[in-house]
Amino acid sequence: MKKKSIMIQGTGSSVGKSLLCTALCRIFTQDGYRVNPFKSQNMSNNSYITAEGHEMGRAQVMQAEAAGKAPRAVMNPILLKPTSDHRSQVVIRGKVFDTKDAIEYYEFKPRLKSMVQEIYDDLANESDIVVIEGAGSPAEINLKQDDIVNMGMAKMAQAPVLLAGDIDRGGVFASLAGTLLLLDEDEKKLVKGVIINKFRGSLDILQPGLEMLEDIIHLPVLGVVPYFHLNLEDEDSVTDWDKFRSNQQGEIDIAVIKLPHISNFTDFNVLKLHEDVHLRFVGLEDDLGRPDVIMLPGTKSTVADMEMLWKSGMAKKIQDSHEKGSFIFGICGGYQILGREILDPDHVESSLDGIKGLDLLDIVTSFRGEKTTVLSEGEDQIFHAHVKGYEIHMGETVLLEGTSPLIQVTSPSERSLQSYDGAVSGDQTVFGTYFHGVFDSSAFTREFLNRVRNARNLAPLPNKVQDYWQYKDEQYDKLADVVRESLDMDQIYRIVEAGLDG
Repeated sequence: MKKKSIMIQGTGSSVGKSLLCTALCRIFTQDGYRVNPFKSQNMSNNSYITAEGHEMGRAQVMQAEAAGKAPRAVMNPILLKPTSDHRSQVVIRGKVFDTKDAIEYYEFKPRLKSMVQEIYDDLANESDIVVIEGAGSPAEINLKQDDIVNMGMAKMAQAPVLLAGDIDRGGVFASLAGTLLLLDEDEKKLVKGVIINKFRGSLDILQPGLEMLEDIIHLPVLGVVPYFHLNLEDEDSVTDWDKFRSNQQGEIDIAVIKLPHISNFTDFNVLKLHEDVHLRFVGLEDDLGRPDVIMLPGTKSTVADMEMLWKSGMAKKIQDSHEKGSFIFGICGGYQILGREILDPDHVESSLDGIKGLDLLDIVTSFRGEKTTVLSEGEDQIFHAHVKGYEIHMGETVLLEGTSPLIQVTSPSERSLQSYDGAVSGDQTVFGTYFHGVFDSSAFTREFLNRVRNARNLAPLPNKVQDYWQYKDEQYDKLADVVRESLDMDQIYRIVEAGLDG
């Protein structure tokens, strides 16, 4: 039986490949097909843990959810997690393999091709349609050799390619035509059409340009997708941070510290659904102001970011803000930063033996070689709400005498025989947890926000927000509606059916 697939590549990073793939996953699923997403190689510190304890990129998690499938690491078999400008942790089949610099990985990459082919074939055998996402641009002419994520992947999968360009950043006609110009002849034959993404304005004015573009590239424009605002998770490290600001000026000012190696910043997406929240991201050199809540997010390099917090003066600003009444909440690496010390005797993360933390929680974290990757759930010990999330961290955190845990863990039972997670200060103004996704529980989040409101002499608000898990499902339907209306889906189905013979 012929394996059917479609691949979205882009003229560059952040042109909308992930969301277009998510939309196609949902559309094909709505139309009755068995769909799986695939991206052979992803680079992101914003990762997720599967039910099997495997690590993968969040874009393929989003796409799997849109297809009604449980996320699996085979959907993203290679994940690169930058630890510096030149080195990345290499995760293969969901497990940490090694840490390599760019040259080491470039020399190692050809050995991965057969693995990618095998994993893809297995996934295709259980699918009616595989939706494949490329990475960056296929026109990076210095990286074409041994490519396994753009045209190299399209050849392995025998997948027709749709090329997407972002009109909002300008120069979309040149970027589409220029990308095709830099492709080899056999690569050009893989491209069956182009998509204009993030359009604002009049289609009547744009239409003559579309016709001229088709004459130049000899390919159809399969649709123009409008610029839209949906609360879906963007994993890109070059994300426009302003998109994460609340539109409304909520009564509770929440400042998320933009750590140099920030990861899993999508933990805070759900906060935008609460009408009394004003969410903002603050760089280390920025004015912190007087926030009601300071959030410390996850980080790929806790020790290095702690060092930068001290050097920049932001650590002192956070301490002073807490003294003046700000609540503090840390997740994963942010939780570790809140403690007395972060110890790294084996130099797992850095060349330092350790570093002083913010000393806002009586905890000490020690880094060891083993990485914790697990889905967890339980009940928080302050508001007694059900919470669930995923843990992905190096290091073990010990609560010192008199410190109370935040969450009683009920699942999984094999979680290092520990039945508790996180910590909370005695006055319940500083909270920390390893649970990514803790705010997805609307009951917990509303109770926490009401605790902040009470401290500000504001009346509590009822919980009007559904849990984020159900909310996201509605967002996938809305995304599918927008993209289905914008694209020539009949032509896309013909492309899928014909494959490379079309």
